[in-house]
Amino acid sequence: MDRPLPERVRHRVIVLAGDAFAGLTMAELPATLRQYARFTPSRRVKFGGSAIAAALENDTVFRQRVGSRLRAAEPELAAAVEEGTPPPAADPVEVAAAAFVLRPPGWAKLVAAAGEEAQRAQAERAEQERERELARLREELSQARSQARGEGDRLRAELEAARKESDAVHRKLRSALADVRRGEAALRKLRAEFEEARAEAAGARAAADGEARRLRARLAEAEAALEASRKSVREGRGIEDMRLRLLLDTVLDAAQGLRRELALPPTELKPAQTVEAVAPGELSPQDIAHRALSEDDPALLDQLLALPQAHLVVDGYNVTKTGYPTMPLEKQRLRLLGGLAVLAAQTGAEMTCVFDGAELAAPVLLTPPRGVRVLFSKPRQTADELIRQLVRAEPPGRPVVVVSADREVADGVARAGARPVASSMLLRRLART
Repeated sequence: MDRPLPERVRHRVIVLAGDAFAGLTMAELPATLRQYARFTPSRRVKFGGSAIAAALENDTVFRQRVGSRLRAAEPELAAAVEEGTPPPAADPVEVAAAAFVLRPPGWAKLVAAAGEEAQRAQAERAEQERERELARLREELSQARSQARGEGDRLRAELEAARKESDAVHRKLRSALADVRRGEAALRKLRAEFEEARAEAAGARAAADGEARRLRARLAEAEAALEASRKSVREGRGIEDMRLRLLLDTVLDAAQGLRRELALPPTELKPAQTVEAVAPGELSPQDIAHRALSEDDPALLDQLLALPQAHLVVDGYNVTKTGYPTMPLEKQRLRLLGGLAVLAAQTGAEMTCVFDGAELAAPVLLTPPRGVRVLFSKPRQTADELIRQLVRAEPPGRPVVVVSADREVADGVARAGARPVASSMLLRRLART
């Protein structure tokens, strides 16, 4: 053929070949068409149409098998096409499809003639369809014109009625506008009177509010002064009572301790014995000094903590950075607090460990050990300042021991009546626990 099959003929050929699949085994089908064998006829034509058309064109055996199925299904049409005398009443598309599959002598002319006939029939049908559509459109146009004339008459009548109604509304509107203007004039007069009355009321209210604020301020000042006076009296009385009670407990414990430890017999002291001198065979003050403890001996700390109501205040980071500076801060704190807990259990002394809160990146979740009070300095306050506040809070006469290697801290607490000791002394004492 010198030109492609007409589309309708091609589609009919593919349908004939697809129907022939039912009578062929898988081995009789070309390899390219076996994947479509299990498809339904409609899906086979839809998805495998191109492959079926190519197989019919290139595979003679497959085309002959399809022709055999066509002869069995439509023997009269197949015989007429093979003889070259197709029935005049037969569908040209069917004739062209049968000629393409059976390939009788002169089949190309039959296909071309049938294709031209199919195209001519299709053109005639399209022309008839266009004429029917044109007649339908003319009928619809005529009906639309009739409806438009009737709608126009109705709209003109409605427009006239609306115009008359609009005139009546305009008259009512003009009357209403006159009433509105009169009402606005009355409203402006009332509004002016209202504004004047409101200004007078606002002035009176402002004066009353000012007087009320002044009285409330004076009342608040009086209440604040009264509360401050009461609070200062309560706090002063409570702090002084606490300090006196603690000092009294210290004196009583010291007296009881001395009485128990010394167990002195009734005094036989004579006035002559009060004169200082060196008796033959007794130790001189130099000998006593040689037997005293050194300033860094841990035993000295034990003696200080054995005093009645002793209070040990520890500069935490000063001690930990002296003893184990390479450890993280958290582990430094835990190690020091563990040692202080053991020391508190051994001595029974009150212990307070102070850390610098300025070095904290976040609040510390810490459970103080038994017998040890743990404090962190407030923002913009150093641990040294907190230690001085703790020492100043103690009553004069109570034994307070401050552990710090900071000379400024040691001098400050010594002036306040506390006993400073070096951090190394505490570290050596904790190493023995």
